[in-house]
Amino acid sequence: MSQKADIYFMTNQKFFPAEKLYAVKERLDSMTDDQIQRLMYVQLKEPTTYLLISIFIGQLGIDRFLLGDVGMGILKLLTGGLCGILWIYDMVTIQDKVRNLNFEELMRIM
Repeated sequence: MSQKADIYFMTNQKFFPAEKLYAVKERLDSMTDDQIQRLMYVQLKEPTTYLLISIFIGQLGIDRFLLGDVGMGILKLLTGGLCGILWIYDMVTIQDKVRNLNFEELMRIM
């Protein structure tokens, strides 16, 4: 693994699911330094930020809208997070959803 790949992997591993870190590392190993340099400009979503959004304004569906899940966002907005049930569910699972979205985005780009 090149030095740039090591740096990218170490600084960004918190953005990806733990079970998929090996796949990320394998992809980075096969990339050139120029490709890795371009990856450094990709904005990844911060899981902790989405957790805070989910906690404070998740009942309005804002977290789902930001993830691109418009249908569930509208449902949460109209029902107050399904009377709090979907809101609690999202608070527990939102960080994993964000990490999976980051992983999918990285695999699409690579």
